[in-house]
Amino acid sequence: MVKWFWQRQPQGRKLQLRSRDAATDARRVDFEELAPEIDTFLGQAAYLQLGYFETLSELIALTPELAQKESLSRAAGAALIKHEELVALIRDRGDDPTSLMLPFREPLDAFRRATHGVRPQETMLSVHITAGMLDDFYLALSASYGDTGRRVAVILQADDDREAIVDIIGATISSDPEWKSLLAMWGRRLVGDTLLIARAALRPPTLAIADEKKVEPVFTDLMGAHSRRMDAMGLAA
Repeated sequence: MVKWFWQRQPQGRKLQLRSRDAATDARRVDFEELAPEIDTFLGQAAYLQLGYFETLSELIALTPELAQKESLSRAAGAALIKHEELVALIRDRGDDPTSLMLPFREPLDAFRRATHGVRPQETMLSVHITAGMLDDFYLALSASYGDTGRRVAVILQADDDREAIVDIIGATISSDPEWKSLLAMWGRRLVGDTLLIARAALRPPTLAIADEKKVEPVFTDLMGAHSRRMDAMGLAA
C-alpha cells in the first residue's frame, strides 16, 4: 500500500528558521520556490490567528469551571495579540488587512467547522493540534520573505499560552480513561484536514511529484512535532 509522506515514520527533527542568506541550503531554496505571494502568506496567517481567538472565546462560554475559563482566556488573548501584530505588520506595508484576509475567510472558516468537536474537550484539542501544526508551517514559510518574514517569525514564536489546554485535557483523561482513546482518535483525524490547509497555501496548491519531494522534509517535520505534542498529552499520534 502506498503511503503519503506525512504517514511515514517521522524523523524527530525540529523545524528551524533558515536565513535568507543561506544560499547553500538547497532544501530551504526549494521550499521557497513554492511559497505563496507575500499578501497570501500574511492574509492567511492573520486570519488563522483570528480563528483561533474566536474558537477559544466560544470555549470560554461553554466551560463552567472558572479556573478553566481563565486558562482559556489566556490562550485566546495570546492568539488575539498575534492577530493584532500581524494586522499591524500588514498596515505597516501599506496594505489593508481586511482585503488581504477576506479571500481566506470561507476556506478557513470551513476548516474550523470541520475541526470543531462535538464536545468542548475535542475542540480544545483541535486548537492545540491545528494551531501548533499551522504555526510551525507558517514559521517555516516565513524564511522566504526577508525582513517581513523575520517579523512574522518573531510574532509566531511568542508564547501561545496553550499549555493550560494540555493541563485541562490531561485532567479530563485522568477523570475517565475512555477519554484517552476518544481524544487520541480525534487527534489523528485532525491531521489530514490540517495538512490540506497547509498544502493549499503553497504555489501551486496541486504539486507535481518533483515539488512533493521539495516539501516532504517540511511536512515530515510537522508530523514529528505533532507526534511530540500528542505524546506530551499521553495520546498516541
